[in-house]
Amino acid sequence: MSISVTCSVPVHAYRPLARKWTVMLFMGTCLLYCARMAMPICAVSLATSFHWSKIDSGLVLGGFFWGYCFTQILGGHASDKMGGERVVFISAVSWALITAGTPLLAHLGSHTLALLTMARFLMGLTQGVFFPSLASLCSQRVVEGERGFLMSTMTSGSHLGTLLAGGMGSLMLDSYGWENMFYTIGFLSGLWALIVWLCLLKGSEFPTKQMETSKDPQWSLSRTCWLSLLKKPPVWAMVFAHMCLSSSFYILLSWLPTYFKESFPHATGWVYNVIPWLAATVSALVGGYISDFLINQRYSVALVRKIMQFFAMGVSSIFIVLLSGAVTFPTAVICISAAVGLSTFSISGVSVNVQDLAPSCAGALFGFMNMLGAFMGLVSVSLSGYLIEVTLSWATVFSLITLVNVTGLGIFLILGDASRVDLEDYSRVIVI
Repeated sequence: MSISVTCSVPVHAYRPLARKWTVMLFMGTCLLYCARMAMPICAVSLATSFHWSKIDSGLVLGGFFWGYCFTQILGGHASDKMGGERVVFISAVSWALITAGTPLLAHLGSHTLALLTMARFLMGLTQGVFFPSLASLCSQRVVEGERGFLMSTMTSGSHLGTLLAGGMGSLMLDSYGWENMFYTIGFLSGLWALIVWLCLLKGSEFPTKQMETSKDPQWSLSRTCWLSLLKKPPVWAMVFAHMCLSSSFYILLSWLPTYFKESFPHATGWVYNVIPWLAATVSALVGGYISDFLINQRYSVALVRKIMQFFAMGVSSIFIVLLSGAVTFPTAVICISAAVGLSTFSISGVSVNVQDLAPSCAGALFGFMNMLGAFMGLVSVSLSGYLIEVTLSWATVFSLITLVNVTGLGIFLILGDASRVDLEDYSRVIVI
């Protein structure tokens, strides 16, 4: 991670700080997903305790995604204006309080369903700003040849958080009750935010305001209208590809446990719940390293982004297609692990492409496409359930994933680019 500033500062003064932020943001992403997964993991226990139906449980769980959609653009825009690190801190404090307070809301009165649905909605609102803030922070502070690995490192924390939440739930639910799951994650998230404030934000160690001057062309667009970017074909190619990949990812995330349970009823649950996400954690780091290596070897940035997206949406779809036929349990686990793992290469493709095209408002633009991706995911998950119900075949769902991936990939390969489009005249800031 390299810090971009407008003044002359010794390299050794910022390299250790950059490493600290990399580690802390990885841990923060991990805890974010632990907090996000707490409710799904405890849903069965909550349904038993409060006599919820499947519709009730779905209402509570779905509340998160509606909230998640609303603050994507707002969080990204705020990060572009005031610094992504500050928005990340505020987000972490908010979701820590909501997570720790969830058991209290559950036992507050007779309106448990409404209160927990609102808690999930607020959780979505507070977490919706996190990844746009990371995109903004990365575009402001990180040089082009290091963005892929850094963003991959941050995102791999989400897969690790999913694994930790699942493992923590398996240990705590039976022995300590579902309430302690929320208390523990809320406490750890709050502790993380406190450490970030005391060690990294308090004082003037992180030079965020030095870039925000009226003379700096990088910030001029954020003060006008970044929506003009939507007239650019490379921007829409990036957004559309992200929507398609998000759709496929949400389908797999939502329906894989059901697929394995119905297709292989005697299989060990932890195998298909852990191995694919473990593979994703590793492959995200590998993909980031490969993309940065190719860029540093003077390959075109646009070519590298398209190569990474080809593996994320093209090669991964081959493994999805293989599941349409009769497969054994080990083969299914291998195919799913490969598909989920390769999909993480998109972090070094479309997800970083927003920083190539519009670094002056990367947070807001990433929030826009992430919002559309979330809505697309909600629609595709519902459509998949309908297809399964009507056709009684998982092949239709896998065909849908393949069709969506190939369409999004084709648009990105044709129209995608990595040349900056937010400003006509741009002078690079000094990179140390």
